[in-house]
Amino acid sequence: MTGRGVCAVIPAAGRGTRLGAAVPKIMIEVADGVTVWHLLHRRLRPYVDHLHVVVSPEGEAAFRRLVAGEIAGGAVSVSVQERPTGMGDAVFGAAPHWEAHDTALVVWGDQVNLAPATVREVVRAHRQAAGPALTLPLVPLPDPYVEYEVVSGGLRRVRMSREGDACRPGGLSDVGVFCLSTAGLREAWERYLATAARGSVTGEVNFLPFLPHLSLVHGWEVRTVPVTDPGEARGVNTPDDLEFARRAFQRWAR
Repeated sequence: MTGRGVCAVIPAAGRGTRLGAAVPKIMIEVADGVTVWHLLHRRLRPYVDHLHVVVSPEGEAAFRRLVAGEIAGGAVSVSVQERPTGMGDAVFGAAPHWEAHDTALVVWGDQVNLAPATVREVVRAHRQAAGPALTLPLVPLPDPYVEYEVVSGGLRRVRMSREGDACRPGGLSDVGVFCLSTAGLREAWERYLATAARGSVTGEVNFLPFLPHLSLVHGWEVRTVPVTDPGEARGVNTPDDLEFARRAFQRWAR
């Protein structure tokens, strides 16, 4: 697969309420002057051609100030998710920004423990696909919050604890990274919306069940990249998560 490069799409409209933060999660400091955004940017930039960040209306002004230089230089763009209606809405609301590229690398805006080597291997593996593809870095976890059922090169199902599904101990989980071909992607999402069931708990049309839909209905190739460090799967949702990220950053900085 060759073409017009990779756009990293970062849904970052989370407000960080469980952290007691007064700023969006992506602007929380992991070290003095080093925010979640700075670490994501540092780990993604070598492997992507552009970064697009989706923020909340409340966080827009502050985040634009933080990345003013990158916006002026054209390396970063920003859009707003007006209402918190799920990750799918955030990703596909930003379609005008990523459709100019042949690959969208969706990265949750709190995945501060993501390793650069994982990003590199995901992009490399995705480039080897012959046609439309979904590339997922997956790691086995003792007690996964989300579990992926991969069979015979396809993705059968995604179990989500937040919607009441029972995830199996030792099951494969994501690290908040999803690499997708962009050709036909928005159209596939719009067709999916017409029949997709809403989550039994959240009432949302979730992004993750759309991934097996691409595999089973549209015949997309599913490529997986093994991840060995379970810490990469840990976003920043609670004070314990933030402390974990701070310790990990200190080890990395040394």
